[in-house]
Amino acid sequence: MTLSAKQENDRVRAALEEFELMDLYRMKIRKGNIRPLRQNRTRGFTLVELLLVLVILALIGGLVLPGIIGKAEGAKVKVASSQINRLAMAVESFYLDTGETPDNLDALVNESGGIDGWNGPYVKASSLKDPWGREYVYSYPGEHGDFDIYSLGADGQPGGDDKNSDINSWD
Repeated sequence: MTLSAKQENDRVRAALEEFELMDLYRMKIRKGNIRPLRQNRTRGFTLVELLLVLVILALIGGLVLPGIIGKAEGAKVKVASSQINRLAMAVESFYLDTGETPDNLDALVNESGGIDGWNGPYVKASSLKDPWGREYVYSYPGEHGDFDIYSLGADGQPGGDDKNSDINSWD
């Protein structure tokens, strides 16, 4: 079946009109701009971009975190020293109020009964533990003074260097 030139032109024209309608269907007219509907969706991050961000964060973490962690341990040593000084002042206040030196640090928080003049609590119960969560060591009578208060440091063992060294009330 052969088509005449006119029929062929009509067929092509109909196909073009259908194609243009489909094309208009796919297009969106907004504020004078014509944008294809398929390109209007939001674009996410590529895998390469995400990996690059992770590498940068890892580098920053590797450079910054060791310095921060080291400073945190140094801060714990300073906190322990400050708490020991506060406990020593509390023991002295206890002595001034009662005329007696406490047998243990718990007497600074809880009245043990039978002690005249107790005017406590002299410290909070939470300050009886060092920054590493262990009880301060208290001895009365002390070897270095009327009483001794000390912490065994980060490692919890006598002696040591730097953050593991003992922190005491007599130095």
